[in-house]
Amino acid sequence: MKKFALVAAALATVFSTSAMAAPAYNGQDDRGSQHRVEQRNDDRGRDDRGQEARNDRNQQTSSHHWKKGERFDSRQASNYRVISQPKAYGLKAAPSGHRWVQSGNDAVLIGITSGIVASVLANVIR
Repeated sequence: MKKFALVAAALATVFSTSAMAAPAYNGQDDRGSQHRVEQRNDDRGRDDRGQEARNDRNQQTSSHHWKKGERFDSRQASNYRVISQPKAYGLKAAPSGHRWVQSGNDAVLIGITSGIVASVLANVIR
């Protein structure tokens, strides 16, 4: 019973000390200056132009021309998707460690682990 009382007293001391050590934040700094507390905005990065901004971004991504040796980024590819049946588009099977992806009307062969463009076939996909 004595051990239980000692443990309870020790825990009470630890928790009361940490609660007393943390000062309450009232919106003021040490000098007494008021600071406005910013709330997190879930619409961060949203352009006020709304739909026009999204259209501008889509136009920017669709004009990207991939080059051999460049790192492929699916965020810059328009109509990005993995081509699961390359023969349907007249493509040979991807070599081991590579895969075909669509970017706009282009078929791009990329390394799976590195993301490096190995080949680009322009206007293959209609």
